[in-house]
Amino acid sequence: MRISIDTGGTFTDVILQDDEGALRLYKSPTTYDDLIQGFLEGIRLAAMDLKLSTRELLAKVELIIHGTTIATNATLTGNTAKTAFLTTAGHPDVLVLREGGRLGLPVFDYSIAYPEPYVPRALTYEVPERVTAEGQIDQALDETATEVIIDELRERNVEAVGICFLWSIVNPVHELRAGELLADGLPNVPVTLSHQINPSLREYRRASSTCIDASLKPLMGRYLHDLEQRLREAGFDGRLLVVTSQGGMMEAESLGKRPIHSLMSGPAMAPIAGRHYAQMDAAADTAIIADTGGTTYDLSVIRHGRIPRTRESWLGRPYLGHMTGFPAVDVRSVGAGGGSIASVDEAGLLQVGPASAGSQPGPACYGRGGTSATVTDAALILGYIDPGYFLGGSMPLDMVRAHEVMLRDVGAPLGLDLHQSAAAVIAVMTENMVAAIEDVTVNQGIDPRDALLVGGGGAAGLNAVKIARRLGCTKVIIPDVGAALSAAGGHLSDLGTEFAKLHVTSCSRFDYAGVNRTLASLNDQCEQFVADTGLPVFDQRIEFFVEARYAEQIWEIEVPLSTSEFSAQNEIDALAEEFHKIHRELFASMTENQR
Repeated sequence: MRISIDTGGTFTDVILQDDEGALRLYKSPTTYDDLIQGFLEGIRLAAMDLKLSTRELLAKVELIIHGTTIATNATLTGNTAKTAFLTTAGHPDVLVLREGGRLGLPVFDYSIAYPEPYVPRALTYEVPERVTAEGQIDQALDETATEVIIDELRERNVEAVGICFLWSIVNPVHELRAGELLADGLPNVPVTLSHQINPSLREYRRASSTCIDASLKPLMGRYLHDLEQRLREAGFDGRLLVVTSQGGMMEAESLGKRPIHSLMSGPAMAPIAGRHYAQMDAAADTAIIADTGGTTYDLSVIRHGRIPRTRESWLGRPYLGHMTGFPAVDVRSVGAGGGSIASVDEAGLLQVGPASAGSQPGPACYGRGGTSATVTDAALILGYIDPGYFLGGSMPLDMVRAHEVMLRDVGAPLGLDLHQSAAAVIAVMTENMVAAIEDVTVNQGIDPRDALLVGGGGAAGLNAVKIARRLGCTKVIIPDVGAALSAAGGHLSDLGTEFAKLHVTSCSRFDYAGVNRTLASLNDQCEQFVADTGLPVFDQRIEFFVEARYAEQIWEIEVPLSTSEFSAQNEIDALAEEFHKIHRELFASMTENQR
């Protein structure tokens, strides 16, 4: 047996795959004060259904796959470790200056405050050292100055340290030595080195991902350690894997050492499941995956059967939050879900979301103290939800309370009756979702009318058909496991990870030896990872990608490689042609004479 568990903002979804391969689905409210308790409660529900004790069920389970938003929520709320940032002398403002841009923000709204850096300026330290872009040591690392900084970190009770030196991606000798000094001076404080976690050319993204990873190490280390310990105490003796932001899986212990991989862990599973059902049920290779939970509406687009990835992942609003700078499944989230709160603003306009009632206290109809009208209350009033069979009958809903809050919060301010109010809430939520889908499809050159809509999440059935009609989609599928689509993705995910190295070259002056040496090094890392998993050789798959751009461009796009070794001009020509093709699909343009 294997179990996949997705801890969401409202419910914890559990899918058990029994010995015959059948899938069983369970839901339990997410317990904010103790997420592990909600995790174990979902397993208890599965055990009850199979007429087993929790210990008896766990003894039969070989594998538990976990998707979680704990790392994402911690960074958004600031509940991470007290982190210091060490950078090259003369460059202390890399996290402050960030990258320019205001796309999606009011251009002339100067009331928007300048975003705070991820690590406060007061905890940023300049280390005397300098490596050139060619990897030459221009200024040796000042170890005495570094040790003075370490003493101050100790006095200030710093809990984690991120180190990002200029051009460490070309020559990491100074970062490695600084890491050794920290290990000696602060042996219990976790450290992240930028050239190891994210060898990216762009300084802000590399520094940001380094500090985010360091800040999460104490939290995620404790959480995963406690989770595994409590599972062992409950009778589990199998493997615990955690879904990564790239849509793969890693051993819990390994993820604790590189916790940035756990950002967007839960949402990354839905595209995997959505692609599977789109291909299996409709033979579609272009699909919109819409995962409607209680708190958010998560969107992704499958194109040519591939799950899209991006380095443009933000924690919080774009340009106002913090960029991870790390490759991840491209999932966009908007504040629209079953728990989204409906209200009328000062201008007399109906607003739905982004605020959510969550699971505690939850929508008013839950009867748990919720006082606001929500999408779930509206769906209950309209008859979309059976009040006596919510969560399989384990959680009866209060219709009277739903009527009261809907009339008070929506009906009275707008002069509408009960059903008109509820219908207006569903209509506004639908328009919000349609706008979000158009943003992720049209902006990528995809006509939503040509795509299949895959509805997932507990609230998918409320308006999936309405959304499809507005978009012009001719087909909608809601899989049997749609109510727990992300958890289903855990059963379809691959155990995997990603390695990266920087080596710059061009098609016109291709560095065969340097490129092949880089690919061979990456291949060795991949093979070592596979060997460490203990899986049979025939289960492995290694894929190579390159980030490429035209000569006069600034930003790269990801292009898959068809070979792991270059030896002839025709292979370079094939790579260039693939780049032109992808660029044309994304931006409706290409320039073949730029190499």
